[in-house]
Amino acid sequence: MSGTPATSATMQPAKMKKDESFLGKLGGTLVRKKKSKEVSDLHEEGKNAINAPLLPSGTDIHPEDTLLEENAERIMLDPTSRENLKFKDLLKVLIDWINSELEEERIIVKDLEEDCYDGQVLQKLFEKLSGRKLNVAEVTQSEIGQKQKLQTVLEAVNDLLRPHGWTIEWSVDSIHSKNLVAIVYLLVALAMHFQAPIRLPEHVSVQVVVVKKREGILQTALVTKELTSTTEMMMGRFERDAFDTLLDHAPDKLNVVKTSLITFVNKHLNKLNLEVTELESQFADGVYLILLMGLLEDYFVPLYNFFLTPESFEQKVHNVAFAFELMQDGGLKKPKARPEDVVNLNLKSTLRVLYNLFTNYKNTE
Repeated sequence: MSGTPATSATMQPAKMKKDESFLGKLGGTLVRKKKSKEVSDLHEEGKNAINAPLLPSGTDIHPEDTLLEENAERIMLDPTSRENLKFKDLLKVLIDWINSELEEERIIVKDLEEDCYDGQVLQKLFEKLSGRKLNVAEVTQSEIGQKQKLQTVLEAVNDLLRPHGWTIEWSVDSIHSKNLVAIVYLLVALAMHFQAPIRLPEHVSVQVVVVKKREGILQTALVTKELTSTTEMMMGRFERDAFDTLLDHAPDKLNVVKTSLITFVNKHLNKLNLEVTELESQFADGVYLILLMGLLEDYFVPLYNFFLTPESFEQKVHNVAFAFELMQDGGLKKPKARPEDVVNLNLKSTLRVLYNLFTNYKNTE
């Protein structure tokens, strides 16, 4: 009996040493793993600091960007430019234009990146604008098939535009990789070349992050890209007309034109006991335009279709856009002026709209 406790006492320390030894090894392993991870993280942080010294804050380099081949480059839109109001306006104008052109095809574009990258929309748009039928598969699901379609479409586009001095700012890879800047460049060029009945916002520029690989190291730079310039410089998309000449060279005759237009609109608006004295300001909210179209076409426009007393910019744009729809319903071509231009008191835009009405309805009683 007396020997049993002694045996137990001598075995306990041995067990404790064994446990301590195990925990020590485990702890050492954990410490080594932690130090290894810290070294790895530090190495990665250092690599990023070297590879992206000029990268703007808030811009992420995606994993695929680090897999660039030597001397290759990738271009990404800077996030701050994506929120630029003029850039957003440009995107909206282009989307509305595409949807208007492809209405008969029952194609509805909502997002340029997601809807244009596979070549289907670009094919239909080019065929509609040029009147040419391209020899491509109608539906392509595979990446290879999509790129083949894009190749055919872009070759046709480039063959058409290059002789007119266009700089080709797009490629099969840039379009298929959903490069929004390349897509916008292409659409703006098509709109200008085919003199689309739209008005693009002027002086729209964005910043892009250019990532290049040189000697195994990623180099980044922030570059400004000009997507649109002035109306006059954009390749004749809005050819100079009589109102440009009047404003630039014969401002004294401009008052004669304005007087004639005021006489014309008052001849009809007076039927509602309304009178216009200032063309650029009194048509800016769209109400008089809508009422004038009803009088010219001899119908009543339901009040729930527009804002009778618009307060916000958006409500005024809605009214002017609705008036443009009424003009098209009456057989007139879609005005080249944008609703936003009329709302912003752009005199030339307002004159163009009213002169179009005057030309078509001057003999209407």
